Amino acid sequence: MTAKKTIKTLEQKKQVNDKITMLTAYDYPMAKVIDQVGIDLILVGDSLGMVVLGYEDTLKVTVEDMIHHTKAVARGAENSLVVADLPFMSYKVSNLAKAVESAGRLVKEGGAQAVKLEGGSELVAEIEAVIKAGIPVMGHLGLTPQAINQLGDYSVQGKDYRAAKKLIEDAKALEAAGVFAIVLECIPADLATEVSEQISVPTIGIGAGKGCDGQVLVTQDMLGIFSDFTPKFVRKYAELNQQMLAAIKGYKEDVEKGKFPAVEEGF
Repeated sequence: MTAKKTIKTLEQKKQVNDKITMLTAYDYPMAKVIDQVGIDLILVGDSLGMVVLGYEDTLKVTVEDMIHHTKAVARGAENSLVVADLPFMSYKVSNLAKAVESAGRLVKEGGAQAVKLEGGSELVAEIEAVIKAGIPVMGHLGLTPQAINQLGDYSVQGKDYRAAKKLIEDAKALEAAGVFAIVLECIPADLATEVSEQISVPTIGIGAGKGCDGQVLVTQDMLGIFSDFTPKFVRKYAELNQQMLAAIKGYKEDVEKGKFPAVEEGF
């Protein structure tokens, strides 16, 4: 039986330059499939707001939403390390107790082994408080979807010198605060490589080039299930949306024409 992945697993992979794999999941069946393949980490992302719940952004996702979906994923993940997003306004409220409580609920009630939060050096106190409570923390820099109203759009971050310098400083601040890894989203590939070389904790890229220590994608994007839009950085390994449409259409036609169920499908 494969050993359960831990934050130590990721440290060891970075040390020997083995790439880290990460995908999202929001339910038991998907988590079980991802786990069986041997993916290192499963992220229960607040992207579920858009991919599963149909919101236009991630801001409406609640701690209760995250707990509900993390529970399902944790039941399906025997070996992968489960990381759950801290949703909008569950930690950036100048209240360390709130951050610790939110993270604690995702671990105690949801079954996550770690939490992820978005932001740089301004969150050092929150990160340290959560880690002090015994909960591993993953950072997230670059494009931070919870700040969409501040950013204005989902464009590439860190393109000019000042922004790149700030991102490197933030990465070092998160490392010093004790995060076990940092997601780098939608930043120039050379900047992501520089960050990855300057810090000792693993970096996991999404739209950040191949210089990161690992990669993450939203599974519904990668499988071609979510069809509302496809980011430039997504490689589709399947087109399941079209296959699902064809299968459901076939079922509908068989029922309407009396072809389903057949005699052998009855009792």
